[in-house]
Amino acid sequence: MPNTPNAPYAPYAPYPSFSSFVRARGPVLLRAARSLTANPSDAEDLLQTALTKTYVAWERIEDHRALDGYVRRALLNTRTSQWRKRKVDEFACDELPEQEAAPAPDPAEQQTLHDAMWRAVLKLPERQRAMVVLRYYEDLSEAQTAEVLGVSVGTVKSAVSRALGKLRQDPELAPVR
Repeated sequence: MPNTPNAPYAPYAPYPSFSSFVRARGPVLLRAARSLTANPSDAEDLLQTALTKTYVAWERIEDHRALDGYVRRALLNTRTSQWRKRKVDEFACDELPEQEAAPAPDPAEQQTLHDAMWRAVLKLPERQRAMVVLRYYEDLSEAQTAEVLGVSVGTVKSAVSRALGKLRQDPELAPVR
């Protein structure tokens, strides 16, 4: 039940002085909570928890001039408890950990694949073989390959396309696909 000027205080707010304290000191205490957490939403939650603890102890607090200190101590204790309870595998960091690298392929398998690929390339007609070697082994662009061989870029594109089609059909390279 919300507090209105003519309505009595709600059952959850029997301490008008607590409400006044929160209104007056809330922004300062929120800044203190923000200094304890990285996330503004977590700071608001932390402050709410500390204020709840303060509310519960309101009658036991003898010196209300020291309320700021009481709430700050509640903030710190609450944050420490949260920190201790968090999972060990969760922590904030500036850099992401490196992902585990995939196991290196077996050098013998790599050499076998390399040899099979080279044998398949050697089966290509001479002109296609030259274009595939320049494009993929020498890493030349289509324009550079055309210039070296004295042909048009379109010729390089079509010849390389046909050569790759033949390589895809080579039975020795079937395990790679």
